[in-house]
Amino acid sequence: MPKRLYWRAALILILPVVLIQLLVSFVFIQRHFEGVTEQLTRGLTQELAYFETLIRTGDIEGAQAFADALDISLSVNPDGAFQPTRRFYDLTGIVVIRELSRVTSLRGVDLPDDRIVILRMAIPGYEELELTFARRRVSASNPHQLIVNMVFFGGIFTIIAFFYLRNQLRPITRLAAAAEAFGRGQNVAYSPSGAIEVRAAGDAFLNMRSRIEHHIEQRTLILSGVSHDLRTPLTRLKLGLSMLADRDREPLEQDVEDMRILLDEFLVYAKTLGEDRSRNEPVNAITFLDGLVQDYARMGQVVQLHIDADETVVMMRENMVKRALENLLNNAFRYGDQVRLSLHSDAAFVTFRVEDNGPGIPPDQREDALKPFARLDPARNQNKGSSVGLGLPIANDVARAHGGHLILSEAQDGGLRVDMRIAK
Repeated sequence: MPKRLYWRAALILILPVVLIQLLVSFVFIQRHFEGVTEQLTRGLTQELAYFETLIRTGDIEGAQAFADALDISLSVNPDGAFQPTRRFYDLTGIVVIRELSRVTSLRGVDLPDDRIVILRMAIPGYEELELTFARRRVSASNPHQLIVNMVFFGGIFTIIAFFYLRNQLRPITRLAAAAEAFGRGQNVAYSPSGAIEVRAAGDAFLNMRSRIEHHIEQRTLILSGVSHDLRTPLTRLKLGLSMLADRDREPLEQDVEDMRILLDEFLVYAKTLGEDRSRNEPVNAITFLDGLVQDYARMGQVVQLHIDADETVVMMRENMVKRALENLLNNAFRYGDQVRLSLHSDAAFVTFRVEDNGPGIPPDQREDALKPFARLDPARNQNKGSSVGLGLPIANDVARAHGGHLILSEAQDGGLRVDMRIAK
């Protein structure tokens, strides 16, 4: 079966029509043309038998008068060799030759075209007789007319049905395009149309989209509100700690600093969830990645850049992708000292790849690493502090907002390789 609904529906439409035409054509040719040809040829065979009888009894004048009455051209001892022929597509000619073979003195039948039939008869007392008569005497005229009309009008009505079918499937195509765009984080204008069932599916999609957007908005507001509200008591704690002795103040200030980092990552995560879901814009990937590498170079961190893509212009939301790549690069520098950033592309996706030479993540924990607030530090290096566990989830949300996903695997140097795939 074809993969697309349009061609499946077209197959359902065309296949019965073609089968019916073939069946009707076969039955009509078998029952009508063959039957009519048999009847006409058998009638002529009886006339030729009577003609042969007149010749055998010596009634030449009667035979000639009989031939003239039947509009048969008669030639005695014709010159030239006789070569029976039949065109390969002349199906009724098979029946004509078969029925005329009942004539006892028949030597051969020549069917050169659709207009005449030539017979050679060998009768005792005469070397040969050649009889020429119209083809319509033995077969139906225009045997292809019904088939031509059936194919012609069947083709016209099939084309009309194609246009009607396309108009009926257009609302489904629009619904699929709106759903795919929403999966990439874009809201396109859509209004249900078409048949009742398609309209019902469209209304269900609009309701689902509205509920998901409301849920995302509520979650964003909750995270943003909690993070902002906690900043005030956190500031009071810092002021209170500044009055303590150095020995007691330093460990407590470190805890407060960890809390501040935690709140900052909460705010970044909430901002990513509430990012403007505007349309993707064309971005030059080389310029974009060069700027990112230079930003890290100014901080004294070296990022190896590699471009392996035929297309350097990528449709994406630049701020979101930059934030996601910064999270991935920060994680890479956190657990390794050699970081590689590369760009790859295939027919469906553009892939931003970040690799490090750190301890990596075990395969059985990679799925958990993509969950918000998941911390896998016991399996990783802890000599550079702890993390709240939002770097990979933010990058994963950004990839999903672009119709892609995040893939964790092992790098060539044994560290972690993160592929952020974006749909083209």
